[in-house]
Amino acid sequence: MSYAADSLSPAVTRAQRAAGVTLSGLIVAFLVFDSVIKLIPLPVVTETMAGLGYSADPALARLLGVITLGCAILYAIPRTSVLGAILLTGLFGGAIAAHLRVGSPVFSHLLFGVYLGVMAWGGLYLRNEAVRKMIPFFHRSF
Repeated sequence: MSYAADSLSPAVTRAQRAAGVTLSGLIVAFLVFDSVIKLIPLPVVTETMAGLGYSADPALARLLGVITLGCAILYAIPRTSVLGAILLTGLFGGAIAAHLRVGSPVFSHLLFGVYLGVMAWGGLYLRNEAVRKMIPFFHRSF
């Protein structure tokens, strides 16, 4: 199955690409920040992990930081961006599950992973024509 552009599907416009790069850039910037504070690890990270029911071990925080940074790098590289988005979806799903388990507030904590996932996939959708062909929200028939 080929997802290459054909004459029936419109190419990504400059505005769409710019919006996609902006959304993706915001996600990558947030994830790099999140990774760095876990790699250090700051006390707020280990305290938050303990509050979510996980070990406050700095080694665990560093491991999560490495995983997050790896996913962010894969997402930022155009050739591996779809794989990065898939892995980020799993990462965000784990965060949602952790907040659901401890009864965190819905809109500020529980759904934050959903917000990030929508931004990540939205940015990828806007900047990547192959993703637009795989997920055809708008289909023009002639």
